[in-house]
Amino acid sequence: MSARKSETPARISRPDYRGDLVYSCIGCDQQYPVDQFHYTCPACGSLLKLVDRSFEKLRRTPGARWREIFDGRRLSNEPSLSGVFLFHELILPLVPPEDVIYLGEGHTPLVRANRDLAGWLGAPFLVKNDGLNPSASFKDRGMASAISYLNHIIRKSDLDEVLGICASTGDTSAAAALYLSYLPKGRVKSVVLLPRGKVTPQQLSQPLGAGATVIEMPGVFDDCMRVVEELAENYDVFLLNSKNPVRINGQKSYSYEVAQQLDWDTRNLVVILPIGNAGNITAVMEGFLDLYRLDVIDTLPTVIGVQSHHADPVYRWKMTGNYKPVSVLPSVAQAAMIGDPVSFPKVRQLVMEHFESRFFMVRVTEQEIMEGMLTANRHGHVVCTQGGESIAGLKAAVEKGLVDPSDTLVVDSTSHQLKFAEFQRMYFEDSFPPEYEVDTKDALRNAPVSIEGGAQAVAEYLGLKRK
Repeated sequence: MSARKSETPARISRPDYRGDLVYSCIGCDQQYPVDQFHYTCPACGSLLKLVDRSFEKLRRTPGARWREIFDGRRLSNEPSLSGVFLFHELILPLVPPEDVIYLGEGHTPLVRANRDLAGWLGAPFLVKNDGLNPSASFKDRGMASAISYLNHIIRKSDLDEVLGICASTGDTSAAAALYLSYLPKGRVKSVVLLPRGKVTPQQLSQPLGAGATVIEMPGVFDDCMRVVEELAENYDVFLLNSKNPVRINGQKSYSYEVAQQLDWDTRNLVVILPIGNAGNITAVMEGFLDLYRLDVIDTLPTVIGVQSHHADPVYRWKMTGNYKPVSVLPSVAQAAMIGDPVSFPKVRQLVMEHFESRFFMVRVTEQEIMEGMLTANRHGHVVCTQGGESIAGLKAAVEKGLVDPSDTLVVDSTSHQLKFAEFQRMYFEDSFPPEYEVDTKDALRNAPVSIEGGAQAVAEYLGLKRK
């Protein structure tokens, strides 16, 4: 029997729009061609963002029609429309469908908290579980767009060899190594820089397993990032941190999916996210702004950023109006343990221009982060410590009256619980070093029970009564 050829149903709108994308400096407005590797403005050194100079063409299509297009594509089995590129026109329209790399990313579930968990927090809420992406974190969204772009440039420019590189606290390195490993081995190499001793064993295993060259350095993420920035500035490498705007564009899909999963109703929507290098919160705000400009949604949501008291430069900026880097202390939310977020200038610009009355910051303790993670996971979730940070932040926001319990509250869990199993173990064993400032509670601890014997011994331990 011959294989049946997969066909795209007539109701599926295939993307043929290629846009007119350029890098645009957020400082001096200079623009640069997008077929070159740029990360900062050559003229003034400010960050770059991707701008589609023909975006007005997209606005000619009514918002209702865009909703039909995006909803229709969810019925397709075509790989180039199955991931974040379902929203092709808003991600990277310059990449034709044949160059899209799809590894199963995107379209992660929006899971409602059960009654007990909602009662503990103080309001009903939903968890967007991005730990169910291929490398078990939200970073796959950005890597899907960045590596699809790279795949396109390699083919278009016939590049012989490209070195992809990133600094990471764990999740970025896992995603970068995974997606780069999908490209031809002879033409693409993968290198990641990690802060020595500050990445969990589970996260370290991922880039090693994908065949990347892993370089461990003393210090924290910020120190690794400075090295990578210098390499990207002076050598011909492809940077895969959030400083690269083609990566940020893929992460905008988080916003598109949340809106779609809520049937495009963003009235009274509040999105709560942890802030690390500030790339993700930038992408989320930009994503909702895209939908708003296209009349796909009627209202911009409220965005609440959360930081630990061990790494809180954006919180301090929001409270005082002044931004300056901070020295970080050890945090269970390792991916957010960043004292000088690279994408902060973009956050500041987005807040001032579009989200000033819709942006809040909350600071939580390491104790609250662990309790947020453990409590959520005891009620049917698999959130990481960063997800615990978001949940703790939402709990604090409810207690402070920053949100109404009747709002639609969506919490971002950025990666999978198993990546941070080491912190769970430390909590259960009450073995946290003092610098973490975490005191364990017996009610949240757990440990295996050793029983000698068979069913009778187990029954006696459990207090079971014979039939």
